[in-house]
Formats: sequence, C-alpha cells, structure tokens
Amino acid sequence: MSWVIVGLGNPGAEYDNTRHNAGRMALEHFAKKNDLRDWKEDKKNELTVAKGAIGKHIFVLLLPETYMNKSGSAVLKYVKGPKAAEKMLVVYDDLDLPIGKIKLSYDRGSGGHKGLDSIMRAVKTRKFARIRIGVCPEAASGAMKKPQGEEAVNKFILGKFNALETEELKKVFKRVNDAITATVERGPMIAMNEFNRN
Repeated sequence: MSWVIVGLGNPGAEYDNTRHNAGRMALEHFAKKNDLRDWKEDKKNELTVAKGAIGKHIFVLLLPETYMNKSGSAVLKYVKGPKAAEKMLVVYDDLDLPIGKIKLSYDRGSGGHKGLDSIMRAVKTRKFARIRIGVCPEAASGAMKKPQGEEAVNKFILGKFNALETEELKKVFKRVNDAITATVERGPMIAMNEFNRN
C-alpha cells in the first residue's frame, strides 16, 4: 500500500502565502524538490494529485481543493478508513508551535484545527501521522505571542507570512522534506524520534 501525504490549506490565489496554507506550501515545495511536476486535477474528488516514489516506497501527494473545513471529504477516495489511515501523513500549520519549528505527531487530537478535524471525522480515526508546522510569532524574549479570541486567530492564520517569516520557511520546508522522507522510508515512530529531539 502506498503512502498518502496530504498538504492542508485553502485553494485560490487569495490564500497564497497565508499561514493557514503552510501545509499546502510545504507539500508543493516537497514536490518541486523531488522533481514531481505532473500534478493532475481530480475534479470529482476536489483534489490536485501527484504520484512519486522514495526508493521502493510509492506515495501519492494530495492537495484538497475544498476549503479547509471540508478537507476530509476530498481525502476520502484515497484513505477509505482507519486501516488505510495507517499510511497517511498530514502536513499542516500549528498555532501552538513557534514559527521555525516542526513537530511530528501520531494518534493525537486536532488541537482545534478545522482541516484535521474534518479528516479525522472522514477516516474515522486519529491514528495517523502528522507534521505540524509552527506559525505562532515569538516575542523578543522567546515567548509565543499567540493571538487571543476566535476573530483574532482567524485574522492571523488567514494573514500572509511577512518577509522574515518567508525566509524562515525556506529552512522549515527543507526540514519538512527530510521528515516526510524519513516517515515514508522508516515509518512514523522512527521519524518522530529523529525529528522531535530538539
């Protein structure tokens, strides 16, 4: 069974380079670095799809073309239930992590992330791998400056990365590429041990 790797975000040019699209951006970067240019539109399932391999490990990249809170319905054709979800990896933005950090997780809650909520409901399990990309700003002291209240959070995550953050993302996406490769080649538990050390 091939791996299914999902990059979460909202479709459309107005959401390009927004914080909520960090997962989608990371997957597009991964595809580019692995010379996967043959994206195909799956209009019926509202997805853009690319296929590739790392060594003998085959994978499918999915970019849902639904809005974030409907991501699960798009993914369902490729991940039909809990058993298939064992080989799914979801890449997404996380406001509980500072910008510049990533964290690999498995079998945990959504942390209020609407896209992840939607996928968990659709595949009827939370037992799948994730790569969480930090988008929370930090104060000079190093403390996270997380926006407070639903309206402030929505405005922030739908806002665009600034120039400094965009520069930081280049390093982040390289690390995400390595984490995706490690997960596909060696499995989520070994990848978590490798990437969550610092």
